[in-house]
Amino acid sequence: MGLVVVLGIISFVIPSSDGDGENGSEIADAEEVIQNENDSDTGTSELQEPEADEEDQAEEDATIPREHRNALRAAENYLLLMPFSKAGLFEQLTSSYGDDYPEEAAQYAVDNVETDWNANALKAAENYLDLMPMSDSELYDQLVSEYGDKYTPEQAQYAIDNLAD
Repeated sequence: MGLVVVLGIISFVIPSSDGDGENGSEIADAEEVIQNENDSDTGTSELQEPEADEEDQAEEDATIPREHRNALRAAENYLLLMPFSKAGLFEQLTSSYGDDYPEEAAQYAVDNVETDWNANALKAAENYLDLMPMSDSELYDQLVSEYGDKYTPEQAQYAIDNLAD
């Protein structure tokens, strides 16, 4: 991007040659500026040592089976897309129609994913109400249903209690 901008500026600032050859040195100078700018964009600055926390995390990750780590990453991705309950996320990760992770890997994922299950329940409730009007009782039933979202009764009640009027 910087190269394109520099070339655009150079073509605007440097007038076309009038035949006396004086622009040759100006063009050479401009090319040197571009080369120097490209050299600075290559990231030749010194790399910093990783933080101790990053090293500890890398060591910890090495002891966790790959499939468990992948299930955790999948869980994080799902939660970026939509709210899930812990049970709903576990089902998505283990379902043959979903990710088909082994139960141990999915359990690791739902136990270690960083999320607020109450906030997820509230977001799910808001999503339902955006789609259709529902009574609090109907909404609660949908949130806790084994055929619905599978939130705990406490999470569903939190959602109902914290909906905006």
